[in-house]
Amino acid sequence: MAKATSKELGTDSIGKLLVRQAVPASIGILVMSLNILVDTIFVGNWIGSVAIAAINVVLPVSFFIAALGMAIGIGGSSIISRALGAEEPKKALKTFGNQITLTFLLTSVFVIVGLVFVDTIIPSFGGKGAIFDPAKIYYKIVLYGVPFLALCMLGNNVIRAEGRPKFAMIAMIIPSAGNLIFDYIFINVLDYGMYGAAWATTGSYMCCFIYIVWYFLSKNSELKINWSHFGLNKSIVFEIASLGGVTLARQAVVSITYLFLNNILFELGGESSVTVYAIIGRMLMFALFPVLGITQGFLPIAGFNYGAKQYQRVRESINTAIKYAVILGFAIFILIMLFPEAITNVFTHDKEVLAETPGAMRWVFAATPIVVIQLIGSAYFQAIGKAKPALLLTLTRQGFFFIPLILILPKFYGEIGVWISFPIADVLSTIVTGYFLNKEVRKELVITENN
Repeated sequence: MAKATSKELGTDSIGKLLVRQAVPASIGILVMSLNILVDTIFVGNWIGSVAIAAINVVLPVSFFIAALGMAIGIGGSSIISRALGAEEPKKALKTFGNQITLTFLLTSVFVIVGLVFVDTIIPSFGGKGAIFDPAKIYYKIVLYGVPFLALCMLGNNVIRAEGRPKFAMIAMIIPSAGNLIFDYIFINVLDYGMYGAAWATTGSYMCCFIYIVWYFLSKNSELKINWSHFGLNKSIVFEIASLGGVTLARQAVVSITYLFLNNILFELGGESSVTVYAIIGRMLMFALFPVLGITQGFLPIAGFNYGAKQYQRVRESINTAIKYAVILGFAIFILIMLFPEAITNVFTHDKEVLAETPGAMRWVFAATPIVVIQLIGSAYFQAIGKAKPALLLTLTRQGFFFIPLILILPKFYGEIGVWISFPIADVLSTIVTGYFLNKEVRKELVITENN
């Protein structure tokens, strides 16, 4: 049953497996991204364009805390996938229990700190002027729900590691659908404004958490933990931390990027420029959903077969994932290049934002067809438990290239310098990732298999 499903990761054809894993993941990401888009549309039309900027200020803080759950989930799920492939169920169970303990403890601490320093954090991330008050309202309420979101992210990755992508898809759909329903009720019907937007988001997280708990208590999961599994094991915690640290570092860099971008754009163009980036940021989450779905579907396949020492299948999974991702990347690129004005019109009627966004959006998505290689390549090293190259490749795109570029180029080119930093960073990071991935495939996997 569930156990047989995880075994299929090592026996079924890679193409079919990737489709089976990626399609539910893509649908889940699509619904989640649509939720973010529609939420932004609701907020922009029912509250105002400044409210969009306010939510954009809060997102990096709340997402960083929630990313603790994602980091622990992805790091531990890599261990679980390889343990299931190597037929070590006890290690998989202990890992899952340790993931829950770590997520609960760490997110609770960060939420308390976040609430204590709210008046310092919001301005630091660009919540200045007219943006501050609505951002503070949204921030404080959403932060209460962040631990639930973190546990949902953890559970989602573990479900996928078990080879149960459809259940993982449902776990992503529930908060998205819930948020849209709550948005309509709290904002449009009850007219609660930013309070309504915030409670809609928090309520949706809680709905997802209830579903995740149900899944692991039901017969659908093969990971039946007990109290003994919650006690922290030093070696497992270290491995979760080293692999999960890759994801956490990525989100930390994303949060730092938001900090710099929101402040730079506020200085260059005020609230309207921050809103432009908020809209583009939503499109980045939405438009790349099929590529992110392939990346998530690829992780358990690569991890399971690496743990089972089926290295030919590992190589095949890399090639297939890249091929599918590049095709989808080109399709996304064409759509964005052709219809940026129509996309922007959906979000706002602010003339200044409407004038600035299409050109900026074209620059941001300019390297989409090739950056998918960077996403697959960095994910691969995380899937097989190689934390150092995974961390390096994760940080190249935004940490090593993008942040220096946005600190330098706007001084010479103004606001356009911000937008051209996106494709330049994408191209440079893809070159670096391609080099390391090619070296791994041509040398490490071949040598290991021959031995």
